[in-house]
Amino acid sequence: MQAIVTNSEQLVAQIPLLTNSQKQQLLIEWNDTQADYPQNKCLHQLFEEQVERTPNAVAVVWLEQKLTYAELNVRANRLAHYLQKLGVEPEKLVGICVERSLSMVVGLLAILKAGGAYVPLDPDYPLERLAWMLDDAAVEVLLTQEKLKDKLPSHQGKTVYLDRWSASFDEENPLTQVKQDNLAYVIYTSGSTGKPKGVAIAHRSPLTLVFWAREVFTSEQLAGVLASTSICFDLSVFELFVPLCWGGQVILAENALQLPDLPAAEDVTLINTVPSAIAELIRTKVLPKKVQTVNLAGEPLPHQLVQQLYQQENIKKVYNLYGPSEDTTYSTFALAQKGANSSPPIGRAIANTQTYILDRYLQPVPIGIPGELYLGGMGLARGYLNQPELTAEKFISNPFARSKIYKTGDLARYLPDGQIEYLGRIDNQVKIRGFRIELGEIEAVLSTHLQVRQAVVIARDNAENKRLIAYIVCAGKKLVCSDLRNFLKQKLPEYMIPSAFVLLEAIPLTPNGKIDPRALPAPNNSGRVGEFVAPRTPIPKKF
Repeated sequence: MQAIVTNSEQLVAQIPLLTNSQKQQLLIEWNDTQADYPQNKCLHQLFEEQVERTPNAVAVVWLEQKLTYAELNVRANRLAHYLQKLGVEPEKLVGICVERSLSMVVGLLAILKAGGAYVPLDPDYPLERLAWMLDDAAVEVLLTQEKLKDKLPSHQGKTVYLDRWSASFDEENPLTQVKQDNLAYVIYTSGSTGKPKGVAIAHRSPLTLVFWAREVFTSEQLAGVLASTSICFDLSVFELFVPLCWGGQVILAENALQLPDLPAAEDVTLINTVPSAIAELIRTKVLPKKVQTVNLAGEPLPHQLVQQLYQQENIKKVYNLYGPSEDTTYSTFALAQKGANSSPPIGRAIANTQTYILDRYLQPVPIGIPGELYLGGMGLARGYLNQPELTAEKFISNPFARSKIYKTGDLARYLPDGQIEYLGRIDNQVKIRGFRIELGEIEAVLSTHLQVRQAVVIARDNAENKRLIAYIVCAGKKLVCSDLRNFLKQKLPEYMIPSAFVLLEAIPLTPNGKIDPRALPAPNNSGRVGEFVAPRTPIPKKF
């Protein structure tokens, strides 16, 4: 009533619903996450400091191969000096397209040490997609392996083949002018326009993540971190740089399900993956005995899975984590409770991160009321590479502070204790097996096919999984579903290919002319490309 009396001209929907004390709690008290960390260091410099502390400790393991901190540093330094000779400096983007190997870690560190920023590229992506990313990022130097030469598009820059490069360069840490505000990496995510968008992250953002992790996880927990996520996805930032900056071992794997076959499996103490992968490891009873901490993100976390994990005698802590690439891997976290009979919330903000749950007028909503989740703080990306309009749309002025906040598109609500409950998406984005997918990107690519008049893609629940279904209205000549699949395979990663195609005479609409997803028929045998099977190709296996 006080708000109405104060401004009787405002719209009903814009009437503030919170008292000043409630606003103080939501905006100030629950966002009091400030934590100090050095402002004059970059990501690779934290690694270099760790090299001084534990030069002879094992830093990275790949199958039977190992590198100590000192050995890894020397290899990265040699390559970094060479990259500087090739012109790599602050704000220069360097592509890296390699298979899982020790050279992958050497290459990432070398790019950062040279002052550049890395752009990860998956060799299993279609040539057209790789070419677009190389061009969009204006990559002048590409690190790869000679055996991948035929999988890569031609480009105008220089190519360094890590599997045959052996030049003798300085072994000392290179000097650069790189600062915390310079780029560390650009990771491409699915984009609604039909092309991926590059999320540009400066050094200060992963530094925030690394220092937060040091406060939450002990040295014992970080002793052996399974690194099973593709470097094209930002879960890898945690898996690689957190242990390397604090003295742990990075234990590389092609995917989480490879864990029982790794020679170093019994050294793994922390697993960072998606719920569906850990569920399979439990089902097959192959969790190593030293694993004591499990970080889960990228998918809803069922409470039954949490309790199954706690039933393993070695598992001490299970975390539910949340965060988009635009906020550097993780924004919130919650320690899942043993014995709980409901799914854990996504928790509270990590250090130096702010969370806001707002209505469409950017006003905070009361506790328990759904709203859109916005994120602020040191983890925020610089924006989208070469997309100023999209950056301005998604990274907006913070109405409560002199800073920016990111519009996540996620629906959430505050619980009475200040934790956040994730409720789903507001827009047309989905996550399947941890992969972030803009359905609009698939629809846009399908629409470029000459025989497609209209395309709608949805994610449909299938037992414990979601799968993509494409609904197609043909333009004249009838399409063969296998042709559509082959068309998409030339343009999209495997995880974005629908598992079924359904041909329709028309897309069903609601009375007001919008697409009616509830009226879309379930695929039958004539519309299927094939029954859903577990991932077999390298890309879906990355998680």
